[in-house]
Amino acid sequence: MNAPRTARVERSTKESSVLVDLVLDGSGEISVETGVPFFDHMMSQLGKHSGCNLMIKTTGDVDVDSHHTVEDTSLAFGQALREALGDKSGIRRFGDATVPLDEVLVQASVDLSGRPYLVHRQPQIVELIGTFDTTLGRHIWESVVAEARIALHIRVLEGRNAHHVLEAQFKAVARALRYAIERDSRVSGVPSTKGVL
Repeated sequence: MNAPRTARVERSTKESSVLVDLVLDGSGEISVETGVPFFDHMMSQLGKHSGCNLMIKTTGDVDVDSHHTVEDTSLAFGQALREALGDKSGIRRFGDATVPLDEVLVQASVDLSGRPYLVHRQPQIVELIGTFDTTLGRHIWESVVAEARIALHIRVLEGRNAHHVLEAQFKAVARALRYAIERDSRVSGVPSTKGVL
């Protein structure tokens, strides 16, 4: 029987305190509380549509702005993903998804390669969704990629509504991850000719 793939990451700085519990082989159970409502909504999409169980509890200096809270939570999530994957033995490794959300269409492709790299393409959108700074969208992915050590390509193929543009990205990445982290019965060991990821 395969060992459970889980991780618990705690990250504390003078700017925030983050706890992330991640279960890769879950059922999409989520609980996200960061003090940044729109970010909670986005991370909930990531947990739900990846099929993982995701619990996030963050307290941060949101009285300054949401940057530190969002960044530190994203870094902790990336670390949890890396740790939960372990040596990546038996996984599919690659995943991709194209997800529509009304007028928006987003393509996401992921390689659980051990090498952090982000390609992110989206149209110009308004700077604020409520009080959420939409420039943090790209920074979330930069932070996740840096700690998860994955290659991630995100392209917004169509879209204009800022909420939809960001939300469809989280759903597309979630679906790409869902496939990439799955165990493949035809794969023995690490899916790399190098023998390590």
